[in-house]
Amino acid sequence: MSTPDPLIAGSQRHQVRERALGLLYEAEVKGVDMAELLAAQDLPLEPYAQTLVTGTAHHQGDIDTRLEEISDRWPVSRMPALDRAILRMASFELSHSTDIPVAVVINEAVELAHEYSTPASAGFINGLLSQVASVVRPSEDG
Repeated sequence: MSTPDPLIAGSQRHQVRERALGLLYEAEVKGVDMAELLAAQDLPLEPYAQTLVTGTAHHQGDIDTRLEEISDRWPVSRMPALDRAILRMASFELSHSTDIPVAVVINEAVELAHEYSTPASAGFINGLLSQVASVVRPSEDG
């Protein structure tokens, strides 16, 4: 599992997550397989962006199941596509990049929601990811 390069500054890591989010969103909106979308990229992905994209796509079924269990009143299928992509990517990161603190993952996801979605989405994402973190990392405070 590739983890973020410790030499990459926080703003660069945010850009890596933005690129990964864009690809996850594009694949869903276009209904394209992730491998096909990645093969069509002109510029190579930063290794951690590659990890986020491929890991999220690979574990999407498990991630969606967990999100459905936690968000019993709001099915994943009814969430806006961008919010789904943010939630999936951050859920993957919480579950598989355990060297990154919970607060960092959640804050990054909320920031992406503020930048690209709505204030209501940011709050929804924050609450849902806090619950995901309590399940996948019960010993770590979010």
